[in-house]
Amino acid sequence: MGSPKSELYFQAAVERPLSVVFRTPEGTWEGHDYHVEVITERLGLDAFDVVVDFRDLEAALDAWLAPLHGRLLSEVGLAGPEDLARRILEQLAPKVPGPARLAEVALVDGRGRRLSVRA
Repeated sequence: MGSPKSELYFQAAVERPLSVVFRTPEGTWEGHDYHVEVITERLGLDAFDVVVDFRDLEAALDAWLAPLHGRLLSEVGLAGPEDLARRILEQLAPKVPGPARLAEVALVDGRGRRLSVRA
Protein backbone atom coordinates (compact mmCIF):
# COMPACT_ATOMS: atom_id res chain seq x y z
CA MET A 1 0.00 0.00 0.00
CA GLY A 2 1.60 3.28 -1.14
CA SER A 3 1.49 6.38 0.96
CA PRO A 4 -0.14 9.49 -0.48
CA LYS A 5 2.25 12.16 -1.70
CA SER A 6 2.32 15.09 0.68
CA GLU A 7 2.88 18.50 -0.86
CA LEU A 8 4.22 21.11 1.52
CA TYR A 9 4.46 24.87 1.18
CA PHE A 10 7.93 26.28 1.75
CA GLN A 11 8.90 29.87 2.51
CA ALA A 12 12.13 31.79 2.05
CA ALA A 13 12.83 35.29 3.29
CA VAL A 14 15.44 37.99 2.87
CA GLU A 15 15.89 40.99 5.14
CA ARG A 16 17.48 44.37 4.62
CA PRO A 17 17.86 47.51 6.79
CA LEU A 18 16.12 50.76 5.89
CA SER A 19 16.08 54.15 7.64
CA VAL A 20 13.27 56.56 6.68
CA VAL A 21 11.35 59.56 8.00
CA PHE A 22 7.61 60.13 7.74
CA ARG A 23 4.85 62.30 9.13
CA THR A 24 2.38 60.59 11.48
CA PRO A 25 -1.39 61.13 11.18
CA GLU A 26 -1.05 63.49 14.16
CA GLY A 27 1.37 65.63 12.16
CA THR A 28 4.58 64.83 14.03
CA TRP A 29 7.75 63.63 12.31
CA GLU A 30 9.11 60.17 13.01
CA GLY A 31 12.24 58.46 11.89
CA HIS A 32 12.49 54.69 11.94
CA ASP A 33 15.17 52.14 11.35
CA TYR A 34 13.35 49.17 9.89
CA HIS A 35 14.30 45.67 8.92
CA VAL A 36 12.43 45.08 5.67
CA GLU A 37 11.55 41.41 5.37
CA VAL A 38 10.40 39.97 2.06
CA ILE A 39 8.87 36.48 2.24
CA THR A 40 8.36 34.24 -0.76
CA GLU A 41 6.61 30.89 -0.88
CA ARG A 42 5.86 27.99 -3.18
CA LEU A 43 4.42 24.53 -3.17
CA GLY A 44 7.38 22.16 -3.03
CA LEU A 45 10.95 23.10 -3.92
CA ASP A 46 12.72 23.51 -7.22
CA ALA A 47 15.39 21.17 -8.65
CA PHE A 48 18.00 22.81 -6.39
CA ASP A 49 15.80 22.36 -3.27
CA VAL A 50 15.13 26.07 -2.90
CA VAL A 51 12.08 28.34 -3.03
CA VAL A 52 13.83 31.13 -4.97
CA ASP A 53 17.39 32.23 -5.67
CA PHE A 54 18.21 34.45 -2.69
CA ARG A 55 20.77 36.44 -4.67
CA ASP A 56 18.17 37.57 -7.20
CA LEU A 57 15.65 38.47 -4.51
CA GLU A 58 18.27 40.37 -2.47
CA ALA A 59 19.44 42.27 -5.56
CA ALA A 60 15.88 43.31 -6.44
CA LEU A 61 15.18 44.44 -2.87
CA ASP A 62 18.50 46.30 -2.59
CA ALA A 63 17.87 48.15 -5.86
CA TRP A 64 14.38 49.18 -4.77
CA LEU A 65 15.41 50.31 -1.27
CA ALA A 66 18.62 52.17 -2.20
CA PRO A 67 16.98 55.48 -3.18
CA LEU A 68 14.86 55.47 0.01
CA HIS A 69 17.61 55.35 2.66
CA GLY A 70 17.47 58.41 4.91
CA ARG A 71 14.67 59.98 2.88
CA LEU A 72 11.37 61.55 3.79
CA LEU A 73 8.76 59.10 2.47
CA SER A 74 6.51 61.88 1.17
CA GLU A 75 9.40 63.08 -1.04
CA VAL A 76 9.25 59.77 -2.90
CA GLY A 77 5.46 59.64 -3.15
CA LEU A 78 4.76 57.44 -0.13
CA ALA A 79 2.28 58.37 2.60
CA GLY A 80 3.82 56.32 5.43
CA PRO A 81 4.99 52.88 6.50
CA GLU A 82 1.82 51.10 5.34
CA ASP A 83 2.16 52.64 1.90
CA LEU A 84 5.87 51.71 1.85
CA ALA A 85 5.16 48.04 2.64
CA ARG A 86 2.38 47.89 0.05
CA ARG A 87 4.57 49.49 -2.64
CA ILE A 88 7.44 47.08 -1.98
CA LEU A 89 5.00 44.19 -2.37
CA GLU A 90 3.66 45.61 -5.64
CA GLN A 91 7.09 46.35 -7.09
CA LEU A 92 8.85 43.12 -6.13
CA ALA A 93 6.04 40.64 -6.85
CA PRO A 94 6.71 40.59 -10.62
CA LYS A 95 10.41 39.89 -9.97
CA VAL A 96 9.72 36.58 -8.19
CA PRO A 97 9.81 33.79 -10.77
CA GLY A 98 6.94 31.31 -10.73
CA PRO A 99 5.86 28.99 -9.38
CA ALA A 100 7.15 30.88 -6.33
CA ARG A 101 5.30 34.04 -5.33
CA LEU A 102 5.84 37.01 -3.08
CA ALA A 103 3.69 36.26 -0.05
CA GLU A 104 4.43 39.04 2.45
CA VAL A 105 6.42 42.20 3.11
CA ALA A 106 7.03 43.21 6.71
CA LEU A 107 8.61 46.27 8.32
CA VAL A 108 10.03 45.54 11.77
CA ASP A 109 11.27 48.46 13.86
CA GLY A 110 14.01 48.43 16.49
CA ARG A 111 11.51 47.65 19.24
CA GLY A 112 10.20 44.58 17.45
CA ARG A 113 6.93 46.14 16.28
CA ARG A 114 5.89 44.58 12.99
CA LEU A 115 3.73 45.92 10.19
CA SER A 116 3.09 43.52 7.32
CA VAL A 117 1.08 43.21 4.14
CA ARG A 118 0.26 39.92 2.46
CA ALA A 119 -0.41 39.20 -1.17
